[in-house]
Amino acid sequence: MITPNRRHRRAVITALAVSLPFAFITPAGPSTAAPTVPTSDQGNGAPALLSQLNLGAHDLPETRNVTTLAPGLTRTTITRGTPNQDFFWTAEVAIPATTPDATASALSTEAQAQAVADKLSAAGVPARVEPVQSPQLADSGGDLGYRVRAGQFDSKADGSATVDQIKAAGYKASVIYTGWDGDAGSSENDRGPWNLQVLTIDPKEFRGDLTSSFGPNLEDRETTSQLSTFAGALTAVNGGFFVMDPAAGAPGDPAGAAVQDGKILSEPVGDRPSLVLDKNGTSIQRLHWHGTVTAPGTAELPLDGINRVPGLIRNCGGTDDTPTNLPLHDLTCTDADEIVTFTPEFGPTTPSGPGLEAVLDAHGTVTAVNHTRGTTVPAGGQTLQAIGADADKLAALAVPGAKLKVATDLLDETGKDLKTGATTDVINGGPTLVENGQLNITAKRDGMVRSNDSNSFFYGWVHKRNPRTIAGVDAQGRTLLVTADGRQTTSLGLSIKESADVARSLGMVNAINLDGGGSTAMVQDGQIVNSPSDATGERPVGDALLVLPGRKG
Repeated sequence: MITPNRRHRRAVITALAVSLPFAFITPAGPSTAAPTVPTSDQGNGAPALLSQLNLGAHDLPETRNVTTLAPGLTRTTITRGTPNQDFFWTAEVAIPATTPDATASALSTEAQAQAVADKLSAAGVPARVEPVQSPQLADSGGDLGYRVRAGQFDSKADGSATVDQIKAAGYKASVIYTGWDGDAGSSENDRGPWNLQVLTIDPKEFRGDLTSSFGPNLEDRETTSQLSTFAGALTAVNGGFFVMDPAAGAPGDPAGAAVQDGKILSEPVGDRPSLVLDKNGTSIQRLHWHGTVTAPGTAELPLDGINRVPGLIRNCGGTDDTPTNLPLHDLTCTDADEIVTFTPEFGPTTPSGPGLEAVLDAHGTVTAVNHTRGTTVPAGGQTLQAIGADADKLAALAVPGAKLKVATDLLDETGKDLKTGATTDVINGGPTLVENGQLNITAKRDGMVRSNDSNSFFYGWVHKRNPRTIAGVDAQGRTLLVTADGRQTTSLGLSIKESADVARSLGMVNAINLDGGGSTAMVQDGQIVNSPSDATGERPVGDALLVLPGRKG
């Protein structure tokens, strides 16, 4: 954790802004020829470095301005495309569910969509049915279903009257911009525009440190600029997924794996990928959780998690959970019987509620057993909370004076412990975008596909364009951090497929999607340099990736 007493050396740097046709190669004349686009079927090895992004039509204008923040550290601003007069605002209808346990969705079968369109047309609202085809990904995509839309407007406000007509006809609708669609086949012809920021960190030259911070504690949220300023960072981007709704846990708590300065602070979501930072460089790894509580001479108890509200598993991916043990993004699974440990990093007090809470000192000795949850974690110590049937199981072990061993382990894909040191940080993310130089978008494996919603979550989260934050490594070992503005007519955002294409265009051989949407933010010298999409401005987040001018340790 970045704490106030950790001092950082502020480097005195002269910023250099120069235009380059490609941010990371020797300057050359601008290219007007269509670049060779690397695809997943062109063979193995690193993707070719492109003079332009593989994004939209090949003949789009693209400018790149590079600012040198320190030796080995640059920020590149990329503007691609031009305003597209073919895009417009339209009303998208929520299609009613056909089963009692389902909700209205953006997509449905052709017959259901046509029935809704016919009813709207009969009510005086000319509606159209459109097929939706997503680019084929590693484990998902293809034909998603059919949507119903009505009207063509010059502005969002112009669609309000049509939305009211649709509501009067018995349906719900929202006004959306067609430039955000991301439909298969359209991207190759789209004119944009897009605005991206790219940080490039060359470990051979940069003498600073790439780390992460969640601020004073895990359970509270701060903006990326606040976290950056607090730590004295040169630059920063937002980090992993986190809890936003109190009904889903403690707001600000990581919704996936988290390690700070070598200390494990949050368990993974299933085996979803994480960004791992350590002295050996940056990598993307699928990590697994193994936690236990033991007392001498007794059987061990499974430890379900760390630093989260017991019974609530954001993004799912735990064990014995309802409705699934698999990752399901933006869904909160439940478990009535759990044991969760808390460290001092969580916050001033642990979550309150019914159950049992044992307090352990720095040596693992039980100093108190409370029959309700909610207390202060002792410095250097921890607590164990249990709910449901697990409360009695923990009570049998956690008697005052007993010595307990609490094991919190992250395992790699081979089953070996992740080796962590004082410089190790882990930030959760998903899905993977690029692996070993090839597109490998694992949206279904990582929980972005739901089986009971007519592909509507996939449609909005994966298929459609949104603001995105991407992290990856190129063949030279450089770490790249990318933000793409979206949900704006001046910057369309990226689909997940386009995010992977952009990552490969920039030379990444391994890349991961981080938290995006309104969380997407890049900061330089404490100031936002991208355009966050939330109407209220920069969103408070769970953690951030920081580039510091001095090394740890």
